[in-house]
Amino acid sequence: MSSSTSALVIALVGIAGTLASALLTQRSANNSKIRELERADRQRAEDRAYQAEQAAIEARRTCYVALNIAARLYQTALTNFLVAIRAGTVTDEIRTDVDDMRRDHRARHAEAQMLVPDAVLTAAGAVNSHLSNLYGILRRLDLGEPEPGETIEVAAVMRVETWDLLSAMRTVMRHDLGIAP
Repeated sequence: MSSSTSALVIALVGIAGTLASALLTQRSANNSKIRELERADRQRAEDRAYQAEQAAIEARRTCYVALNIAARLYQTALTNFLVAIRAGTVTDEIRTDVDDMRRDHRARHAEAQMLVPDAVLTAAGAVNSHLSNLYGILRRLDLGEPEPGETIEVAAVMRVETWDLLSAMRTVMRHDLGIAP
């Protein structure tokens, strides 16, 4: 092989190496960029999932607070109603207060039915049912038309039992939020 042919072959190999090096560098850079974009996409998806989870927890927490407050205010209004019936001093203001608290509690309970997990809904349903039964007894006692076995003493026992149901509901709510063990 002549020196000019050798020089030409060496030059062609050098040019091919330079071109191949540029192509390989570009391909490597493209692969790195693709991996970086995929990592960023995964991170954004994880961030969105985390934010959605946090928003759901916050919505449940807000619902739990509203439901707990409404149930306790309804319980307090029923207690006032019970005391007034016992003393014979029921007023339209007391009746209105009970009806307002009842409506508010029902609204919060209906809201919870669309948002909370079954365990919380079961506990909230027990509270709702118990408060509704207590309200019915007190209302019939107020009207002077109690059903057999409905007395002020039965209503007083039910009122006390409500606190255990409220406590159980609160415990289930706190557990769902990860606050209680």
